[in-house]
Amino acid sequence: MRRAAIVGTGAIAAAHAESLRVMGERVELVAVVDVDADRASAFAAEWGVPRVHLTATALLEAEELDVVHVCTPPRHHVPVALDCLAANVNVLVEKPPALSLSEIDTLIAAERASTGRVATVFQHRFGPAAVRLRRLVSEGVFGRSFVAKCDTLWYRGDAYFDMPWRGTWESEGGGPTMGHGIHQFDLLLSVLGPWQEIRAVAVRQARDVQTEDVSMALVTFADGTVASVINSVLSPRETSQLRFDFERATVEVEHLYGYTDAHWTVTPAPGHDEIVTRWREEPSGIVSGHRCQLAAFLDALDSGETPPVTLADTRNTMEFIAALYASAFTGTVVKAGQIGPDSPFHATMEGIGAPWVNTR
Repeated sequence: MRRAAIVGTGAIAAAHAESLRVMGERVELVAVVDVDADRASAFAAEWGVPRVHLTATALLEAEELDVVHVCTPPRHHVPVALDCLAANVNVLVEKPPALSLSEIDTLIAAERASTGRVATVFQHRFGPAAVRLRRLVSEGVFGRSFVAKCDTLWYRGDAYFDMPWRGTWESEGGGPTMGHGIHQFDLLLSVLGPWQEIRAVAVRQARDVQTEDVSMALVTFADGTVASVINSVLSPRETSQLRFDFERATVEVEHLYGYTDAHWTVTPAPGHDEIVTRWREEPSGIVSGHRCQLAAFLDALDSGETPPVTLADTRNTMEFIAALYASAFTGTVVKAGQIGPDSPFHATMEGIGAPWVNTR
């Protein structure tokens, strides 16, 4: 049985604890960490965890671990992951995995020197419908990809940002582009492959924060697909939507925080009704979520493979985010590979500074 620990016992930690419990005898949650001792103890009591530590350092000194689940506020993700890699422990880190491309590159370098591996929580990649979609795309069932859209239209009121680490570049790394839409467009990227260039805008419409509360992008992919991406925390009718228009069918999903097959529709082009039959060959009622990704993570460890989502995969998504901000803040088209160490958007997503910075 593998041994796991959770660092950070805030809201998302419960999803990790539940996923670990569902895995049964494959993995045991042996310890939790939080700087708030009372919160850590309450979490441990709720989930039947035998030991509590106040720091990741203390955890790694005291426990023999196979994997650490990093569920802290975003600015602590990389420091904790680096400590784990130094101890040769695998890491499953919540989104956003880092605050910048520079931090991702630091993790990549540290991983090369460690027997531990880092995987990012992008759980929507692992729902059965998304796995099926990628397979059918790779088999050519849908034909060429033409058009796509990716909308994360959520609502977060002023009270949501009362927590001091939210809505700041230093602590959260960005607004809904970094913290909310990232799941949907990561899934978009996993289906459509390499992106080529981005034209974007980002605005601060209503929330009293440092970061954007809305961003929009037009994206061209290497295969010629064009896509729109919208990220918002100002949308009272909340939805998470993806649409792919292929040569032989339109594939769509609309959900909020997790999907089943019931959230997906496939509309065939005239003369291609057989595609619907192919889609329905493997029905599933499983909800996309941490459980699906954790199972894939453990399967990889058991087989000696690198757990998904790798840092190389993660870097592609983080580069997309950096390019979106760079395009929005400079008013230029940004191409894949353009943001190197000499770019201000490599060290921080804020880059040269948001256009509204002097209007607060």
